[in-house]
Amino acid sequence: MATGSLSLKKYRRITVKIGSALLVDRSAGLKREWLASLADDIASLVADGADVLVVSSGAIALGRTILGLGKRILKLEESQAAAAVGQIALAGAWSEELARCKLKSGQILVTLGDTEERRRYLNVRATISTLIKMNAVPVINENDTVATSEIRYGDNDRLAARVATMMGADLLVLLSDIDGLYTAPPARDPGAKFIPVVDRITPEIEAMAGAAASELSRGGMRTKLDAGKIATAAGTAMIITAGTRLNPLSAIERGERATFFRPGIQPVKGYKTWIAGQLDPAGRLTVDTGAIGALLSGKSLLPAGVKLVSGNFSRGDTVAILSPEGREIARGLVAYDATDAVRIAGLKSAEIPGVLGYQARSAMVHRDDLVMSHAIETAIPEQAEG
Repeated sequence: MATGSLSLKKYRRITVKIGSALLVDRSAGLKREWLASLADDIASLVADGADVLVVSSGAIALGRTILGLGKRILKLEESQAAAAVGQIALAGAWSEELARCKLKSGQILVTLGDTEERRRYLNVRATISTLIKMNAVPVINENDTVATSEIRYGDNDRLAARVATMMGADLLVLLSDIDGLYTAPPARDPGAKFIPVVDRITPEIEAMAGAAASELSRGGMRTKLDAGKIATAAGTAMIITAGTRLNPLSAIERGERATFFRPGIQPVKGYKTWIAGQLDPAGRLTVDTGAIGALLSGKSLLPAGVKLVSGNFSRGDTVAILSPEGREIARGLVAYDATDAVRIAGLKSAEIPGVLGYQARSAMVHRDDLVMSHAIETAIPEQAEG
């Protein structure tokens, strides 16, 4: 697919993520003209029959400007106060601009726990679904007034991917201060080459990522690729493009530069979408090659195939399953606490009751609670997880 052939019109549900630097000027505050042009783009997509969800950064940056806090590093309570002020201003601006385009809108503020805990995840999904049914555009942001460094997303790229997969969006658009993926950060390497299409996010692709380009932005290309892994694994295509121009979504239709990430060949659905999108696994299980073969053939992970257990996790937590080389090959909900997992790692099923003192589950991670990584599945599609 050439970038000139990209079109948003064929997608029925689109999640659009906007970075702080696009919305907020360091000295002047909210970029109202730019926001108005984006609202026009959103209205055009809605008129064509698409559902549009917005994940909007900018609360802290806007609140910082309104409160006159300058560019200094803020204390946690100052960031939270800035977010409180900025959220009101930002929500008001979105409401006004979308109303000008004859669109209703609703604000949803989420924390990391709202998407990582299953019950809260379902509640957020129900609220957003209801807004969409009522023909209102959901405007979503992390609740920075209560989130701390230990319990936060830290960037809205991954939040946007989580929202997109939660809501079954078929396209995620990341509007950024860069117009796509390059072989190296172009600001540091003038010879970096633009990549128009990514079939799957491999370790080689991830190695191309750099750090955040602006102090207003907490993300960077690495978090965008993290978002891409979440999105494409669930069957959601992704586009990274520059949002610095007016009407940035229309610019994609005009053939302006953008990188397109193809969705996974065998996307995970439903319950497993929640598992696959978990951001920070509570632990890691390193397995042998025999276990990898079993997982690829659709079987559960048995204790006998586990060679190393790390992390402090409880039964039901999400763990990453790693190859002997340390590459993540799957994620799943573990059936044991970490202390018991360490004790039975490498043991055959018949040996486990004698060690634990009770009749235990035969699987460390049951296949119904396990999702293979997108990179593994697309590399070996004939051995997909069942």
